[in-house]
Amino acid sequence: MELHEYAGLDAVGLRGLISGGEVSAAEVEAAARAALARAHGRLNALAAPLFTPALDHDPRGPLAGVPFLIKDTGPMAEGVPFRCGSRALGPGIPAAADHELMRRFRAAGLVTLGLTISPEMGLSFTSEPLLHGPVRNPWDPARAAGGSSGGAAALVASGAVPLAHANDGAGSIRVPAACCGLVGLKPSRGRTPTGAGLGAALFGMLSEFALARTVRDAATLLDAVHGPAPGDAFAAPAPVRPYAEEARPDGPAAGRPAGDPGGGLRVAVTTHAWSGAPVDPEVAAATTRAGVTLAALGHHVQEASPSVGWDEVIHACEAEAVGAAAPFLLAPRQPPPDRLEAVSRQVMAEARGRGAVDLVAGLDAAGRVSQAVGRFFADHDLLVTPTLAGLPPPHGTLRYDDPGHTVESWLREIFTFGPFTSVVNLTGQPAVSLPLGQSASGLPIGVQLIAAHGREDLLLRVSAALEEAMPWRDRRPPLFVGDS
Repeated sequence: MELHEYAGLDAVGLRGLISGGEVSAAEVEAAARAALARAHGRLNALAAPLFTPALDHDPRGPLAGVPFLIKDTGPMAEGVPFRCGSRALGPGIPAAADHELMRRFRAAGLVTLGLTISPEMGLSFTSEPLLHGPVRNPWDPARAAGGSSGGAAALVASGAVPLAHANDGAGSIRVPAACCGLVGLKPSRGRTPTGAGLGAALFGMLSEFALARTVRDAATLLDAVHGPAPGDAFAAPAPVRPYAEEARPDGPAAGRPAGDPGGGLRVAVTTHAWSGAPVDPEVAAATTRAGVTLAALGHHVQEASPSVGWDEVIHACEAEAVGAAAPFLLAPRQPPPDRLEAVSRQVMAEARGRGAVDLVAGLDAAGRVSQAVGRFFADHDLLVTPTLAGLPPPHGTLRYDDPGHTVESWLREIFTFGPFTSVVNLTGQPAVSLPLGQSASGLPIGVQLIAAHGREDLLLRVSAALEEAMPWRDRRPPLFVGDS
């Protein structure tokens, strides 16, 4: 299989060729390995050498033969050493067993070939760990690929793989999707399995899923992995129909809700950050164009936004951030402080010093944010915002190894760059970043769509309609592995 043919296909397209006998899974894997070697040499996005052989998977699964990658933060795969982007974990800690989501990736038939780079502890909106160095953006290698799923985003955007695992505790799927021009769906709380560890996935604020280049790929993968594991603390309502049907161009009309054949959606659009951070004019313009397009599709669009207390958002996210230190604090051997980056050291120090009252106060703040946003969605079906406040920043803009930070000051800094994403981690709602814009300099611009809890079906229908009306598939970055 030629590299240009492989890189130009999404997961559904590759699976169609394999199932139709036009190409073998072995040929696709060989092309993927060549593509990954080429992309990593340009982008520095793999956290370890590729797995040889690929991890075990079901050859009869719905995505059997499709190349895939997992993030260095997990979901854990039995026997695979994970380092969480940290020098403090040495050669890595081999996982004792598969995470439930990893079992579902295997059952879907995904051919997992390697690990992608993330920042240390997954606590940055860029992926520039001292352990590996910066992940380069295929649209401009001098700029960040986003975080914390930056390695995954760079490799999907470059055409090296059509799908890669990503997770999102404050924007870590949507931020790199916006930086690299991808579809980044953060599922509802309880939509995908969390497992019992890491404080029930950071108190319900962390969602697990993936990055993709097309809406249909995101929908098809969600069909394969959705649903809580037995005993999970959270569960989202089961979908009415397969998500792949929602994402079909001939599916429900223009993203209108099931059972509402006559009217459009109630869509709110805002380009004003709850934090007060300034928004780049090109980013704001792309968001406004998305609203205009939705109005042309028959929806009722108005400028509106929920009232969100920004200090409460920060307070809640502090609780989540110090919770991320738990695996390090609970380890049999404490990580050497001189092997941790500065913000990680501060997170560890504050985690040791905080008590139950601090934690409950942070979770109460999250509850107040959730109630305010919930009241807004009683009168709106969809909220459209920028994903980021600006374009992908140059490397070194967000310095995780800066010793001058507290946890609060670090969050305020990264949320100046990405002020729109963390709120829905607190509320548990689904949100997606779509690559609906492009700057004058050729950089991708993400627009975020947010729906009520459990309404991934609605997000996917609207996303599919926008993919048709504002197509992005023909836009390829300069560092695309399929180009000579």
